[in-house]
Formats: sequence, C-alpha cells, structure tokens
Amino acid sequence: MTVVYYLAAALLVVLDQVTKLLTRAYLAGQGTVVVIPHVVGLTYVENTGMAFSAFSRYTAVLAALSFVVSVLLVIAIKKCWLPAPFCQWMLTLILAGAVGNLIDRVFLGYVTDMIQTLFMNFAVFNVADCCVVVGTILLAVYLLFFEKGDKSSEKKEQSK
Repeated sequence: MTVVYYLAAALLVVLDQVTKLLTRAYLAGQGTVVVIPHVVGLTYVENTGMAFSAFSRYTAVLAALSFVVSVLLVIAIKKCWLPAPFCQWMLTLILAGAVGNLIDRVFLGYVTDMIQTLFMNFAVFNVADCCVVVGTILLAVYLLFFEKGDKSSEKKEQSK
C-alpha cells in the first residue's frame, strides 16, 4: 500500500513542476493575469525564501531543511508512524509539497510561485505550497480532535 502514497506524491510533484514550468514560460514579465475577477490571478514570482519571502537569504538552508523533512516523511509513510490512512494521505500531501519546492530551490535557486489572491493581500503561492498547507492543517486537525477517538475505539476492540 505504501507505493500508492509515493505514486500519489510523485503525481502531485509532476503537477507542481508542470505548473511552474508553464508559469516561467508564459507569465514571466506579464504582470497579473486575472483568472477569476476579484478572486484569483496568476503572477510570476521568484521566491528565494519561504512564506511571505521569510528567510530569503537562506535558500541553501531552506533546501537542506526541505531535504531532511522529505526524507523523514518518506520514512514516516514507509514505517506507518501515523497508521491511520487519513494521516498517511496528509503526510503524502506534505511530502509532495516539500519535494516540489525542493526541486526548485536546488535547480533554480528560488521557488516559482504563481497563484495570487485578488480579494486580499496575501503571499503568491504554488501547487506545492497548497499541498503543504492543506496537508499540515488537516493532519493537525485530525491529531488534535480525532485521534483520541480512534485510539479509544481501538482499545475497546482490543478488550473484547
């Protein structure tokens, strides 16, 4: 079953890299292309940092950190550190995002961002960022609010 998670992560990395390639090819120097008026647009940004360009002088450190996190996520999925299938899928999302941005940092020295919210002032982001954020938030919600319920039902099953 582990191979399914790795395959899903690989497909998400491909999606991320294709969108970044298209962004670099067609949006560089174009300004913002409105996709949905007043909601979302596409803007080419080279981000040497992380969220909101924080730590922009530390691209190599961020790449090393992304690599370490990616290795740990591969191990976590393989060893089922969080055995619930939902957790495995969220780790898969986070892994895909970490690898997608790692590829940019290693080969380009920056991360290509393109998705811009037009209804509020927010950082420009990419598919990999979406994977990391969605995976992390859903994993945190699960661990905070639902994991205890799963463990109590497991204990009930074991005591029967």
